[in-house]
Amino acid sequence: MVTPTKSPFADHTPVYALVGNPNCGKSTVFNALTGLKEKVGNYPGVTVEKKIGGTYSQHGKPIKIIDLPGAYSLAAHSPDEAVLRDVLLGRRADTPQPDRIICIVDASNLERGLYLVHQILDLGRPVIVVLNMLDRAAKAGITIRVAGLEKELGTIVIPCEAANGKGIIELRLAMSRPDLPLARHSWDIPAPVAPAVAELSASLIENDGRSPLIARAEALLLLTDQDSVRVAGSVPLNSRTTYILRAWHQRWQQDGVDWAAALVSSRYEAIGRICAGTVQHSSVTGSTVSDRLDAVAVHPVWGWLVFGTVMTALFLSIFTLAEYPMNWIDMHVAALAGWFKHIIPPGDLRDLITDGGIPGVGGVLVFLPQILILFFFIGLLESTGYMARAAFLMDRFMARVGLSGKSFIPLLSSYACAIPGIMATRTIQEPKDRLVTILVAPLMSCSARLPVYLLMIAALLPGDRVPVITKAGIMLLMYALGTLGAFGFAWLFKRTLFKGAPPLMILELPPYHMPRFKEVVEQMIERAWSFLRNAGTIILGFSIVLWALTTYPRHPDPIAAPSAKIAYSLAGRVGHLLEPAIKPLGFDWRIGIGIVSSFAAREVFVSSTAVVFNVENHGGGKRADQAPLRRALADATWPDGTRLFTPLVCFTLMIYYVFAMQCMSTVAIVQRETKSWRWPLFQLAYMTGTAWLVCFAVYHLGRALGF
Repeated sequence: MVTPTKSPFADHTPVYALVGNPNCGKSTVFNALTGLKEKVGNYPGVTVEKKIGGTYSQHGKPIKIIDLPGAYSLAAHSPDEAVLRDVLLGRRADTPQPDRIICIVDASNLERGLYLVHQILDLGRPVIVVLNMLDRAAKAGITIRVAGLEKELGTIVIPCEAANGKGIIELRLAMSRPDLPLARHSWDIPAPVAPAVAELSASLIENDGRSPLIARAEALLLLTDQDSVRVAGSVPLNSRTTYILRAWHQRWQQDGVDWAAALVSSRYEAIGRICAGTVQHSSVTGSTVSDRLDAVAVHPVWGWLVFGTVMTALFLSIFTLAEYPMNWIDMHVAALAGWFKHIIPPGDLRDLITDGGIPGVGGVLVFLPQILILFFFIGLLESTGYMARAAFLMDRFMARVGLSGKSFIPLLSSYACAIPGIMATRTIQEPKDRLVTILVAPLMSCSARLPVYLLMIAALLPGDRVPVITKAGIMLLMYALGTLGAFGFAWLFKRTLFKGAPPLMILELPPYHMPRFKEVVEQMIERAWSFLRNAGTIILGFSIVLWALTTYPRHPDPIAAPSAKIAYSLAGRVGHLLEPAIKPLGFDWRIGIGIVSSFAAREVFVSSTAVVFNVENHGGGKRADQAPLRRALADATWPDGTRLFTPLVCFTLMIYYVFAMQCMSTVAIVQRETKSWRWPLFQLAYMTGTAWLVCFAVYHLGRALGF
């Protein structure tokens, strides 16, 4: 008999948990249900993303949805999997225990997805199973009897193609039901393990106040892992339960019983019987399109050629497609500064706006088209499925430096920003591998370095006749240096501070498919808006502060040269104090000001340089203060009249930003992840020291060779 659950609509807003394997389309379903109106934060104590959204039932009643981290099992081995387990079991005081659960399953890989579903059904709560990606399953020759699957699982099953909007209405209707049936299913626990499950369940009920169903499910989770004593140490248990667990652990070890394997095998036997009665495979002749593409994309030789071609095309597009919008922005920024000069009388306010705010923000804003192109291409690669192939190719290098293949995704994410990359390390099970990945992630060239690279490349290769392939090649070299640096230090750390063999990684290669341009564009706009928020807040604020620091205190001689005025200012004095440390690298005190200010955010270097050198050129002629920053850099000189930004200095400065830790936010997130100031300070020291030593060697070797 199916027992309907008590309606949660009568007393409070119902809370749904959205769960599923990674890459099952869970985020697509969440966005479709909530309309992208979610609140994003972190769970207290761990930097695991907490995403909560809302929708309405067909009766107009509000519904809350918690999008939980993706996992293959409730047996937690990493912080994000622990969050999934603890929220479902009601262990987190900061998050309400869900009334109901929505399980997203990839229809093309039903057996794998049902393992998590099988564990969740043990909780005895109302469950809706969403059979997603049916179009992909159909292309693979897979047909699923939905009615039969509903009968076997004892719960509602919704066929769905979330990317195409199919099944979302049916899911909303199911979520609106006040009489959603309780999940029911049964499976045979192996005989050697059954007494332990019963004894642990009784202890959890008596001493920890667990409900019978939760106690049984928790006992099964504790016994699913071979190292169940370690697992017990990560969850709140009473001493009696811990004693029982240890006693059974010792007894099975003496008897040679592989209890964890027995439990997992028993679950998969039950799942196999379900799939045998509900899944039909039609004969598919010949290789699929994905198979034929993978024969090239992951080939030991041709795969690297494809990878190099893709990356070269990416950087070429950054220089070619963005040229016209960049010129348009540059022209209008200069026109805006000129307009303010005409409407505001001379004085500090006008100088603040035209020499501080506008050059600072405009100097970074001009790179927005190139950043948009970068994010668009990255989104395309992710949407088509090629990113997983790139991870497969890179996994060989990861193993050689001693890291798990799971470290590649956090490092890859760090190309956009080190902060989400570092947060993504929570999926790494081995603590040493996780810490090494955190320490080297900032070496991957993030998008904040892109404006610095682009500015230095423009100063290094001035003029319109320089081949675009040359500029793209230099950009690719900077990204390659950062990647090699990350792998080099990972190799060093794994053989000194964090010795240990990397675990094996099983990597899933999803089928290729046409990119979802709507999602790609939405993602691109979201990242661009984040960049603009920085330009409008952090960069604007620092530009104004830096203008004040380069203006005050004022030089006692009002007709002094611009260089004397800025040298007399507070920023100039700080720069002169720093100059002895950076002069061996070919940098002067003005570059030092940019380096110090860019610790707030790397792209601030461009805005601070714009402010410093616009101030420097303030008296140089009618159009000196409106000259593009690239021209100002080309005109900058040392006191003896020699050119400051020589090709060698531009190249050295780019290398400095490849290796240096110029990001306050990254330092803060490393401290939160490691729960210690020891590692962020170590990271700051080794990266800055490496940057100085490498730049010193490059600069002096270049001078010796006549550059």
